[in-house]
Amino acid sequence: MKAVSVRALKNNPSEALRAAREQPVMVLKRHRPEAILFHLDDDTLLAEEGIRRALATALYREQSLSLGQAARFSGLGTAAFIEHVSRLGIPVVHGNTVSVRDDAGAVEAWRNASSSPTRAP
Repeated sequence: MKAVSVRALKNNPSEALRAAREQPVMVLKRHRPEAILFHLDDDTLLAEEGIRRALATALYREQSLSLGQAARFSGLGTAAFIEHVSRLGIPVVHGNTVSVRDDAGAVEAWRNASSSPTRAP
């Protein structure tokens, strides 16, 4: 396992990422372990059963990925991903009642505007 300092990682993240392709990289902060970098490719860790879905779910729950991004990353369709996170008790709609109503109104207005016939010039 290779080790890099936080400063070295900040100065040259590409070098640490290249090293992680060969072996895990320990990130040190004040000479103490802070994190580990693993290279993720489709042939190793991401190919393991359930890893993509678990990562997508965690990133969606933390709002690091949108619903669509998480669904694509997980390999599920959007509807299947919504069912998946709903079973886990993760909300699909974020915000309070007022913001959800505003969003629903904006979607409805957009649908009405896009479904109305347009005239050719």
